[in-house]
Amino acid sequence: MKWQWLVSLIWGACIASSVHADGADERGKFNVLFVAVDDLTCSLGCYGDRRAVTPSFDALARRGVRFDRAYCQLPLCNPSRASVLTGRRPDEIRVYDLDRHFREEAPDLVTLPQLFRQNGWFSARIGKIYHYNVPAGIGTDGLDDPPSWDLRINPKGRDTLEEHKITNAEPHRPISAALSWLAADGSDEEQTDGIVASEAIRLMKEHRDEPFFLGVGFYRPHTPYVAPKKYFDLHPPEGLSLPYAPAHDRDDIPKAAFAHNCPIPNYGLPEATCLQALRAYYASVSFVDAQLGRLLEALEDLELAEKTIVVVWSDHGYHLGEHLGVWQKRCLFEESARAPLLISVPGSGSRGSVCQRVVEFVDIYPTLAELCGLTVDPSLAGRSLKPLLEDPMRRWDGFAVTQVLRPGDGKPVMGRSIRTSRWRYSEWNSGAEGRELYDHQADPHEFVNLAQREDLQPVIEQLREQLESYAEGMPPATPFNSVRL
Repeated sequence: MKWQWLVSLIWGACIASSVHADGADERGKFNVLFVAVDDLTCSLGCYGDRRAVTPSFDALARRGVRFDRAYCQLPLCNPSRASVLTGRRPDEIRVYDLDRHFREEAPDLVTLPQLFRQNGWFSARIGKIYHYNVPAGIGTDGLDDPPSWDLRINPKGRDTLEEHKITNAEPHRPISAALSWLAADGSDEEQTDGIVASEAIRLMKEHRDEPFFLGVGFYRPHTPYVAPKKYFDLHPPEGLSLPYAPAHDRDDIPKAAFAHNCPIPNYGLPEATCLQALRAYYASVSFVDAQLGRLLEALEDLELAEKTIVVVWSDHGYHLGEHLGVWQKRCLFEESARAPLLISVPGSGSRGSVCQRVVEFVDIYPTLAELCGLTVDPSLAGRSLKPLLEDPMRRWDGFAVTQVLRPGDGKPVMGRSIRTSRWRYSEWNSGAEGRELYDHQADPHEFVNLAQREDLQPVIEQLREQLESYAEGMPPATPFNSVRL
């Protein structure tokens, strides 16, 4: 009904205009639904991927702001998640690997969910928010942070009981690191991610009358790619192909740019096998999409949608065969550093907008705090995206820094990359192990490394200065030989 739509619009505007400095309106504080998806690249319909079947992600994009150029700080699960949840860069918390907990370096930091908990929100985690080893850590606390939560729930579903059914294309690798998949029997609700959604909905119902911060962490599409068979049926093999790259694409790329756990193109696997893995990845994304849809539907059914901020993010991007056979993560190419970020704020006038400004995942912490009227430590690395949520086209002048640490050949190699609206510049061990420069206006897939072009050296010098400005104020570097790799 048109009049109902008009009343809803006016009511939403009133809510937005009546939010006080303490984060409360006349009905109470905004809730936060904080949804993390593991290893999700921008393989979503709302990001322009025509192969994706993601109606729930797409619906959320229509009711919020889609950040088209959002970049993680380190394309690996634990460092990225620690960075998002502390609002600090990897160099500050000294987390570069899968095993180190950020409190080893910074025991007194206040995390994002901890901030909400300290200010009266019920704070709970369901599934993977901080790092877990997947699938071995499913059902445990993983590298969780107890001060962050009032309640922690660790679902464990049918997928963990049927690992013997999983196809592993690389039997010499564990299924956590290999191209591996399973078209599973049974219902969504039997899978771990289905249980994650069910438990999150239960907590929404139980805590609907108080402000809550719910961290909802889905485990897919992390390997092994497991989803009920019906999601595989959405992606027939004949509709899939591996990404295009020129025949000599790798010739001008430094060796250090390629992850040590993917040393040869496509792991040496035949194309047909890679296409099976690609299909399984897309099936897993569609499965997670369905679970997100259940959460969004529950918000509507419980009449919580107009008082709940929804944030959906992935810890990093993901390679699906780009650059002649790069898979998974740990790279500084665009596909690995860039990841989805969707934010929906009740009453916003920017519903359905796309923001093309360059933003970083360290910006999530101060953004949610400001939206809810909470004061943050001024030393946080990021800045609030609230101005862009209000006007996605406003001037921003942002750049993003992403880094990764490699074992190297006996000597660790640190790579750092800066992404501006036009350029990506990367250097390995300050350039000693190679440099890369890509012009995203002319070369969005980063096929042509321009780092040796004499006429572009002034551009490189400017980008290096920006990288150095990022490094200012960072603590003294941890010796590489003391870092677990």
